[in-house]
Amino acid sequence: MEPDVSAHSRKRLGRFISIGIVISAVILGVVVLYRTNYYPRTDDAQVFANFIGIAPQVEGPLVRLNVQDNQFVQKGELLFEIDERPYAYALERAISEQAALEGQISDERRKIAALVSAVSVAQANIRSSEADVARLAAAVDQARADVASAQQGVQRARAEWAYANNNLNRIQPLLAKQFVTIDQVDKAQSSETALAEALKQTESQVQLSQAGLRSALAQYEHAKAVLEQSKSQHEEAQHAVTTLEPLINQRGAKEAAVKDARYNLGNCRVYAPFNARVTNLTISRGAYAHVGQQMFTLIDATTWWAIGNFREDKLHHITPGMRADVYVLARPERRFSGVVESIGFGVTPDPDVFGRLEPGLPDVQRTLNWVHLAARYPVRVRVANPPAELFRVGGSAVIIIRGH
Repeated sequence: MEPDVSAHSRKRLGRFISIGIVISAVILGVVVLYRTNYYPRTDDAQVFANFIGIAPQVEGPLVRLNVQDNQFVQKGELLFEIDERPYAYALERAISEQAALEGQISDERRKIAALVSAVSVAQANIRSSEADVARLAAAVDQARADVASAQQGVQRARAEWAYANNNLNRIQPLLAKQFVTIDQVDKAQSSETALAEALKQTESQVQLSQAGLRSALAQYEHAKAVLEQSKSQHEEAQHAVTTLEPLINQRGAKEAAVKDARYNLGNCRVYAPFNARVTNLTISRGAYAHVGQQMFTLIDATTWWAIGNFREDKLHHITPGMRADVYVLARPERRFSGVVESIGFGVTPDPDVFGRLEPGLPDVQRTLNWVHLAARYPVRVRVANPPAELFRVGGSAVIIIRGH
């Protein structure tokens, strides 16, 4: 009986163990399925960082190269220097041309000030000439009035002389008949002689007044000629006044030339824009650097990502902001923390499934593929505090999404 009981007990124990193994396998499978669905992972991942190609913005001989291939450089560190002498000379020339323009503007301002002063003098001469013309016009009027008054005096003196002369001629024959006295004749003769002399004086006064009128008219005409000359000089002075606008309009170009020369001079020295790793250095000191020709590459060592390709049916379990673990094959035992930064929204369609979009009609495949593989989309995970000596662009990595 004991052997049968022992065999039956072992059989029951084996059954229990088998059931336990199956249950454990099922539980393990459920756990793995849960973690796979809710904590996706992929080993199809690579390390990535931003990088830029360093190319000079000016050309010339390379007189200093302060970096070596794969060297780590700090932000603001001098990378290389191009011979700056041609650009320093260009800056001096641009500054000299700008100063020459400013000197020309100053000289032109002085010339314009002198010309404006000449205009003012011409205006003063015009006013003075106008005053002379007005004064001489009044003098002409006065001379005409004097001539008219003198002519009236002549007429009056001639009438008086004619009366005295007639009176003398009338009484002289009466002296012989003693109808008049000698005294009366003498008085009449004296009066006629005086009036004759007065007539001569008034006639002389008329001639003098006429001469004064002619002189006043001549002076008046001269004053008008001077006035016309002053107006002509004023017009010439106004036309001679130039403007600074053509010279001032050149200021912008000269200033831009100075800035451009200073900018080129500053670009002779190139500094690291961020903490970076130098790579693919293909030039040495003494070489001639050309504008836009890449000399080496700088890898931004401040920010690193791990970009993993996840199946599209796992993307609904991944959202930006989730925590993630990153492992790099260079040190697979070290875990690095990261945060999901973005999820890709596009990959190149598979031409074997989708066909090709070409000009004309779409190229659709005629074959039917019974096996449909899930597409993979890149998920970018930003690594927190990555050590610069372990992370390299293109390195293999593993990403495990840990959730929020």
